[in-house]
Amino acid sequence: MQLKSVFSLLVAAVVTAFAAMPARAETAVKFALDWKFEGPSAPYFVAIDKGYYKAEGLDVTIDSGPGSVAGIGRVAAGTYPLGFFDINSLVKFRDQNPDKAVIAVLMVYDRPPFAIGSVAKTGIDKPKDLEGKVLGAPAADGAFAQWKAFVKENNVDASKVKIENIGFPVREPMLADGKVDAITGYSFSMHFNLLQKGLKPEDIKTMLMADHGLALYGNAIMVNPDFAKKNPKVVEGFVRATIKGVLATIKDPDSAIKSVMKRNDIGDEKIELARLKMAIRDNFVTPYVKANGFGGVDMARLAKSIDQIGFTYDFTNKPKAEDIFTSDYLPPASERKL
Repeated sequence: MQLKSVFSLLVAAVVTAFAAMPARAETAVKFALDWKFEGPSAPYFVAIDKGYYKAEGLDVTIDSGPGSVAGIGRVAAGTYPLGFFDINSLVKFRDQNPDKAVIAVLMVYDRPPFAIGSVAKTGIDKPKDLEGKVLGAPAADGAFAQWKAFVKENNVDASKVKIENIGFPVREPMLADGKVDAITGYSFSMHFNLLQKGLKPEDIKTMLMADHGLALYGNAIMVNPDFAKKNPKVVEGFVRATIKGVLATIKDPDSAIKSVMKRNDIGDEKIELARLKMAIRDNFVTPYVKANGFGGVDMARLAKSIDQIGFTYDFTNKPKAEDIFTSDYLPPASERKL
């Protein structure tokens, strides 16, 4: 057989072998949300549907969560290598668990949605008006976690506010039925849940804590330290793909909401779209984000927020800003511009 023929056969064999090989296996990644599949969760599902995670070699599974506080333990335990939870609660978690170095790698809610919700007839227009009232607050609620700092900043006599520990499912119904005077929660959750209970927009009052002295950040993507150490490229890829999902969602929320509704067959698309647009306006897109790109933090502001948490929380192992957030996994600012 001629040498040329042998070479041709070898080339053909190699091509056939490569064709028969399976595609590059994607790395499976479990990601925990703080709450249900609602409008503000659109960026992650957009990243799946548009193939952003897949392009990074990731097979991402997204699960709902128990609230923006309780879920941090899931990341610390490695049950979920990545999660979306309240960064202020992470500060306290790190203080209480200095050996569990969970860290935030992507800021999502540059302006937190922590709020006090009430109805017009209760006459609660400012923080001091909460005195003498009954406040319904789920223990695991991220907004309630900021309550002590909120009352201190606004000179509210907390002893004059009766706190009733209520579950998430009954929070808005109890307010709508007049069983409590106000509730804590995320602004975009409470507002639209109350609309679904039959209240009119003009009857719903929302007091954002960010408008009343709190310099805090909101929810961020967090990572298990062991997972990050072993899989830095996976974390980088997840962050990069998520940012693409966020930017696509901000650009076209009407299309993005479709990715949520595919996975929430009992939700109301009109309400979830309005909820998403509210979150984009109030929490995702801020002057800082417009100027610096999505996903980073001002470390001086983060340090100030940790100090502010310390006004009403006794630190034992007070973490520094760099213990709480790292920009090591962020792509360049030019890739994060709105």
